[in-house]
Amino acid sequence: MRRILAMVILCVLMSSLHAQAVGPEEASKYIGQKKTVCGKVFGGRFLENAKDGPTLLNVGAAYPNNPFTFVIFANDRKKFSFKPEEFLIDKNVCVTGDIKDYRGKPEIILSDSTQIMIK
Repeated sequence: MRRILAMVILCVLMSSLHAQAVGPEEASKYIGQKKTVCGKVFGGRFLENAKDGPTLLNVGAAYPNNPFTFVIFANDRKKFSFKPEEFLIDKNVCVTGDIKDYRGKPEIILSDSTQIMIK
């Protein structure tokens, strides 16, 4: 019975996630809001020597034409069991978090691997 209840709850949560999801081109409309953004990862870079060592992943198109980016800082990379800039290329993903504006483009900063779902 518990297993069935858990499956029902999981299905409801997953359908809720997809109902609220937006594409990378729409993300800029939701600055300041918590949303799920889904799209294809076209490229990524780990800027190991930059301040805070960000990993930048470009969603929706290749840099510099990408409409959306998600960022993982060096302190949080250890929470991932893979190198995001390599493993996620050409995959369709959904990331959940607060959408922020960075130099005119929307982004979500990931602090944990649970914020990303590979489709």
